[in-house]
Amino acid sequence: MASLTTGLEESQPEGKSVRMLTRRSRTGNQSLVYVILIIGAVLALVPFFWMISTSLMTLGETINRKWLPAAPQVANYIQAWNEAKFARYFWNSVIITAVTLVGLLTTSILAGYAFGRINFKGRNAIFAILLSTMMIPETITWLPNLMLVRGTIIPLPGGSWLNSLQALAVPFMANAFSIFLLKQFFAQIPHELWDAAQIDGANHFRFLTQICLPISKAPIMTVLLFGFIGSWNAFAWPLLVTTRETWRPLMVGLWTFVSEAGPETHLLMAGAVITLIPILVIYFLTQKQFTQGIATTGLKG
Repeated sequence: MASLTTGLEESQPEGKSVRMLTRRSRTGNQSLVYVILIIGAVLALVPFFWMISTSLMTLGETINRKWLPAAPQVANYIQAWNEAKFARYFWNSVIITAVTLVGLLTTSILAGYAFGRINFKGRNAIFAILLSTMMIPETITWLPNLMLVRGTIIPLPGGSWLNSLQALAVPFMANAFSIFLLKQFFAQIPHELWDAAQIDGANHFRFLTQICLPISKAPIMTVLLFGFIGSWNAFAWPLLVTTRETWRPLMVGLWTFVSEAGPETHLLMAGAVITLIPILVIYFLTQKQFTQGIATTGLKG
């Protein structure tokens, strides 16, 4: 009995030492993770800090490569807005983005529901082909899309769509990622809800509008956010299909201003901040739904 007690007493210090080593290891791992995250955050935030700081400087301060302005020059934003004609480009971007998002939501919701809730012949094969388009680089699609909007392949109403709203919005009113995201969410809605809706005489359209959409705010807001960012930041395609200022969006206007303003770095950064503000506002308004939408992607109950 005495020997057993002695053995237990000897094992207790060993157990404590193991627990202490485990805690120290966890603390060390957490510290390493925090250090890496802090370094990543600094690397990501420094360019934004420099951009905002430079946008509030005078031309002389930018030439001397200062990090902070002696006195914030808010007038830089007004000057950049007027000189770059941002009012026209900004309004063009608002219209293009709004039309694109309406079309994107319509096609994504309907296609996502069809793939997720309706059994039809060839569904899996069609969905696999749709997903395969996500591996195609965007630049590869520019040539066929350009030929389509020019009316080379299919005659279009009114002739060529170059320098028009249709050319800037129609090619981006559907994409595989948005359809995939909504399909995954619609597929995890319990089938008992569909059975109950059928008992009440509901068809697929009524089930979609009255049951699915009200509980799908998170993935829908995610689609809206990605669609907004893609449409608002579009540059290469609008530059390709527009030759006049009539429908050129804000990013093309910023590029034009860069080539015109020359070395006026403070005005260039002010213009860049102006183009960035709507994206930041939209993100902070939808960040909760965006996080929930990404977290539920791929889950199926």
